[in-house]
Amino acid sequence: MVLETPSNDLPSGLKTEGPLQPPRQTPFFLSPSVPPPSQTPSGSPAAMAPAAVLEKPTEDQISEDRMETAECVDRLSQLRSMPEAAIECQVCVVGAGPAGLMLACNLGRWGIKVEVVDDRADQTPVGRADGLQPKTIETFRQMRLADPLLQRGVRVYDIAFWRSTPEEPLHRLGREVHYPPVIDVLDPYILLVHQGMVEALFIEDLKKRGVEVRRNHAFDSYSVCDSKGGPLQVNCRANVTQDRKTLLTQYLVGCDGAHSKVRKSIPDAKPVGMSQSSVWGVLDGELQTDFPDIWSKTLVYSQEHGSILIIPRERNMTRFYIELKAGPKGDRNQLGQEFVMQRAKEIMAPFEVGWKYIEWFGRYQIGQRVASRFCDNHLRAFLAGDASHTHSPKAAQGMNTSMHDAWNLAWKLNLASRGLAKQTLLASYEEERRKIALDLVNFDYEHANQIAGGDAVALAENFKTNVRFISGIGAEYGENAINMVEPHSWVMGEAKPGCLLPPAKVTRYLDSNPVDIQLDIPMLGQFRIYLLMWDVHQSRIFLETFCQAIASPDALVNQLSAAASVSYAKQPRAPAPEDIYLRPERYTAVSHLFTFGLITTMPKSEIEVSDLPALLQDSKWTFYLDDIPEQDTRGTLCTNKWLGSLGPGEVAIVNVRPDGYVGSIGRWDSSIDDAGEEAAKWLDTYYDRFLQVPATAAKYPFYSKNTERGSLCF
Repeated sequence: MVLETPSNDLPSGLKTEGPLQPPRQTPFFLSPSVPPPSQTPSGSPAAMAPAAVLEKPTEDQISEDRMETAECVDRLSQLRSMPEAAIECQVCVVGAGPAGLMLACNLGRWGIKVEVVDDRADQTPVGRADGLQPKTIETFRQMRLADPLLQRGVRVYDIAFWRSTPEEPLHRLGREVHYPPVIDVLDPYILLVHQGMVEALFIEDLKKRGVEVRRNHAFDSYSVCDSKGGPLQVNCRANVTQDRKTLLTQYLVGCDGAHSKVRKSIPDAKPVGMSQSSVWGVLDGELQTDFPDIWSKTLVYSQEHGSILIIPRERNMTRFYIELKAGPKGDRNQLGQEFVMQRAKEIMAPFEVGWKYIEWFGRYQIGQRVASRFCDNHLRAFLAGDASHTHSPKAAQGMNTSMHDAWNLAWKLNLASRGLAKQTLLASYEEERRKIALDLVNFDYEHANQIAGGDAVALAENFKTNVRFISGIGAEYGENAINMVEPHSWVMGEAKPGCLLPPAKVTRYLDSNPVDIQLDIPMLGQFRIYLLMWDVHQSRIFLETFCQAIASPDALVNQLSAAASVSYAKQPRAPAPEDIYLRPERYTAVSHLFTFGLITTMPKSEIEVSDLPALLQDSKWTFYLDDIPEQDTRGTLCTNKWLGSLGPGEVAIVNVRPDGYVGSIGRWDSSIDDAGEEAAKWLDTYYDRFLQVPATAAKYPFYSKNTERGSLCF
């Protein structure tokens, strides 16, 4: 695809047509004198990772590459020396909606240099998306951002169905619980909050970390340097004067909506799908009505006039999604606010419906589309949110799915920007999130048609069938590099690779506080490694040999932690005032990349922190007692819920990805002498599938068995 960028806007040596060049493995911000991973001396940790066999380059090729690199550096120097120098960042996010802000917020927290550009003058003031599903509420809890939304939002626990025909007046057909107990979530409701409130929450969090959205910046195109490892050049037009603005970035993410310009700039990223003929109106306002179910999510179907989906909103408002019977295309411009209000009154008759005020009116045609690609061929440019998938708003999925696109991508870009990720990690984004987008549009097609058809029985059945997916906990990923399914294994518990970690209640050993274990460790971009056992004393030898093995200089987990320590020392996480209360350093005492947690059913009186190996002693804030099943959502022990069962001498390890999904699960018999060493090797095998030690990393262990207890080797 040829990008339409005026030739006089680009310095020579930068091009916008033809395939993008593959990215360099290490961030371009690092010193150019440091060799890339491919040049790591044989025998170093990076060289031990499996890699494709490459032909040795000739002297001419090396000379040519050096000339290209020198030429590219010269062109970049020109950009930096212009009257208004190019803005440099590691990730450029186009679009400041919920997806773009979720992505930027997490990257900013983790210390990645991120820039957000948006063509709007301000955040969303009214209208648009409004519903947060249980998994999204959990995500905000993990980010420690949920409280303002929970205080201001409206919680919907049930659905009511109404119907009228020419023979029967409008009457209630029945009610359903929105999220029945079979859905294992902490928050079994939809939380109705205005999209602008969500955006404001993210924007405030970004400001705490020194990141401001660049408003009135319209994305124009992006290009790549002739050098194979150079940064992307992002071209924008700013303000009414259309001033040229340039950003140099390692990665580009398009979160710029259904008509995404970034998507149009990525070859072969075409939206594939269809539009339906029906048109729907949307009204937000404060009602005056005698209809009894105005504070429930309610579907009202009139055989003569169409359907209304009623959604209660914050500030005493109500949203109406109103079906407007399809007509000639020319008639659609006449379907204005007054027409839609009148149609609502006809559908709701004989109940009275009026409005104290209307805050927002919109009109849309339903379409279900998914982009054929969610990234470019070289994993430098990505799509998220409506830029990658569109569907109807009536299942309250759009904002949720969009933010979870960003949630999935953020931690992967963090590790890639730090040189810790293999290409397969970034490739997993499209593999995982495009599957969810396809699942969503297939469900949405049926759901939207059944709402329009008014078949309450069919709609209720469809909802029950898909309720896990609708809640967010049913968004499951298949086996891939980061979701490792053990051969010849069987799943006995609810914790499964590619699925969200089930909620569970445990007691934090150090202060005896009951905590939700899936929420207790703040989201710092780390993997969580949980060790579960019935008796710590019985498993003592296993724990000691396991901790010694992962602290070995040859252990990949050790090498990765050392590399992460170097990276975070150079580019630390961005602090915020509330950190003085949240104390994130409790979870990075051992490693910036991994948090180790120990879960046991032993009584507190039978064990001390000093009974643990040194590594786990320094992870004392993540030492848990599995002793309060009565407080669990299912009334069961965490160990039994996650694993189904665990033998008296067994030890299980559950690897949890930074986004809260289970990555892998292993079990060992602690009575076998080398079980701890085998578990450490298994851990290395898992992380070697998608992580790497960059050549720039210091060759020091993150935790040495030979050092004095409690001291870290940096």
